[in-house]
Amino acid sequence: MKAYPYMHKHPTSGQTTMSDGMDLRDWFAGMALQGFLFADNHITYGAAVMESYKVADAMIKQREVKDVPNE
Repeated sequence: MKAYPYMHKHPTSGQTTMSDGMDLRDWFAGMALQGFLFADNHITYGAAVMESYKVADAMIKQREVKDVPNE
């Protein structure tokens, strides 16, 4: 799944191109990474990245759940 697809029209040629955008998983991981780096100054960049993708994968999996109770 993609995040932020967009259409671009070249300013001089007028040619229109479509971009799928970035992967939703990468966008989720980037958002989680900000939280990890802000919350814990002692985490290594590598560990923060690995944990961020774990969070992103959990978010993607949760989107597939249809019957989520309101808590």
